Amino acid sequence: MTVPTTTAVTTTEDPGERSVLPPLRPGDRLTREEFERRYEAMPHVKKAELIEGVVHMPSPVHIGFHARPHLRIATWIGHYCAATPGTDAADNATVRLGPGDEVQPDVMLFLPRGGKSRISSDDYIEGAPELVVEVASSSADYDAGVKRRVYQRGRVQEYVLWRTAEQRVDWWALQAGAYVPLPASAQGIIASRVFPGLWLDVVALLEDRMAQVLATVQRGLASAEHAAFAETLKP
Repeated sequence: MTVPTTTAVTTTEDPGERSVLPPLRPGDRLTREEFERRYEAMPHVKKAELIEGVVHMPSPVHIGFHARPHLRIATWIGHYCAATPGTDAADNATVRLGPGDEVQPDVMLFLPRGGKSRISSDDYIEGAPELVVEVASSSADYDAGVKRRVYQRGRVQEYVLWRTAEQRVDWWALQAGAYVPLPASAQGIIASRVFPGLWLDVVALLEDRMAQVLATVQRGLASAEHAAFAETLKP
């Protein structure tokens, strides 16, 4: 990704007036409204986030450290969502999480009815999705540090971070306002507290055995806990 450093962005606000917007730059301090104006005027930029009022823009995406793992984790979430009517999922969608926080999680899973977020009139997520997933390699410190703090403050119920360079998966759940790690079972499976039946075979994921990852979540979908949860989601 090439980010302009000196070229301003020209946009038309009404037929009789033209204004020039500076481009987004990493480290800029902006209001959420100004961030959105500049981001929308730069359609060639595929990902930018406002974290605690500061603009963050990722490096170009590597296939092994990000793109392929991203697809794997989206497949896992999508499999659960497809089998659980009343849930919804999204990939790389902008989330208005707070006054100075506008994030773009790699994957999210949320409850469109009865959850903490909603889809705004201009088609963004406002509020906290129940679960977000980030895939990180070089940005691991950022995702484990400031991004984790923002998700915790924004009351995202569960946060999954896959650190691909370290071959490590962390899964935190909000408890009394703070994130605590969810433990794995003796079989190496982590189970969501918010979405019963969402089971992750961490070892299989790290070894790229997706058939086993999907078989595990399918077992979760067949559990009594998931059946009871699915009943609560019926309109």
